[in-house]
Amino acid sequence: MIDTPGTQPHIFLIPGFFGFTSIGELRYFRHVESFLEQEMAARGVRARVVTVPTLPTAGLRQRTTRLLNTIVNQAGEEEPIYLVGHSTGGLDARLLASPGVDLDTNWAPESVAKRIRAIVTVSTPHHGTPVAGFFTSIIGQKLLSLLSSLTLYTLRFGQLPLSMMLRIGAFATRIDDAVGLDRSLLDELYASLLGDLSEERRIALESMVKEVSTDQRLMPQLAPEALDLFNASTGNRPGVGYGSVITRANPPGVRSAIRAGLDPYAQVSHSLFSFVWLIASRTPTTRIPQLSFAHREALERGFGALPTWRDSDGVVPTLSQPWGQVLHTAYGDHLDTVGHFDDPNHDPPHDDWLAAGTGFRRPDFEALWRAIATFLAQHD
Repeated sequence: MIDTPGTQPHIFLIPGFFGFTSIGELRYFRHVESFLEQEMAARGVRARVVTVPTLPTAGLRQRTTRLLNTIVNQAGEEEPIYLVGHSTGGLDARLLASPGVDLDTNWAPESVAKRIRAIVTVSTPHHGTPVAGFFTSIIGQKLLSLLSSLTLYTLRFGQLPLSMMLRIGAFATRIDDAVGLDRSLLDELYASLLGDLSEERRIALESMVKEVSTDQRLMPQLAPEALDLFNASTGNRPGVGYGSVITRANPPGVRSAIRAGLDPYAQVSHSLFSFVWLIASRTPTTRIPQLSFAHREALERGFGALPTWRDSDGVVPTLSQPWGQVLHTAYGDHLDTVGHFDDPNHDPPHDDWLAAGTGFRRPDFEALWRAIATFLAQHD
């Protein structure tokens, strides 16, 4: 595929749950933009890569409207469009391309959808995730507020104070059931986090968390039951190539703890990953997706055996992720695929948020995004 004179293919990267374009110098798609442009150029495609400013936890319709408006403002009326969505961003892409979709905007979705050439979903919950269902509970909403604060604090200001991480780690390792969650302790941890900040940083963090807490319509929409309805009403667009990248992290245990690193910060971070992984492993047996033969074959080939209903990348069940052609399978956690993994020797370095101990490194990152580039370049 070679772009014609006067047009430039646009690849839109769509963030997922808790998504953002950038926070300070940190970008959601860490190292992705430049690498993908480079790989597309190597395949004869001079593409422009754009990260979409999304709404972290707003509903799918609101997020997809933001995606449509971004495309209209960034790409010309004749330019080919390619969508790559991470996590929930993959659902945004599918909704925009769905024939007859109705969005809350003055722009006609069809004017953009008809120019979409290919959609790639990365670690996307096509059949839902138990993590979303958990966060719809009263206690889950409190934990969501705390985890969003921890995430945004870490991404913007660096590592949390070790004293705070140790308290959170002790909390996470005690929990083996939702009944064990203590709402007052969650409130205390949140207040303690804010208390460790200067006034300027506290105001900045509270502002970011406010956006998350104001609109949480996304949570119930990502439950397995809701995605069943979404899939029944959201059809693939004829002529568009659909591909998916599938991720899986080994169950947390001694081996993953050792891989995560021996320093206290990494071990506490690993305990947080273990907690979220436990929630993600609870897909109801009545909601286990029925895979096609092609999907089963691709997963068996990629992972050596078909993943079980308990397997996930720590956030999204592995069996929930296939859609269209399976382009690549990887052992990695939910954020490894977009560049958030531990590889300090690379220039510029990669930094991890949750230490899952997957062993995912730069060569794995490059193999994944080369597979995506190859698929996109095949569709014009």
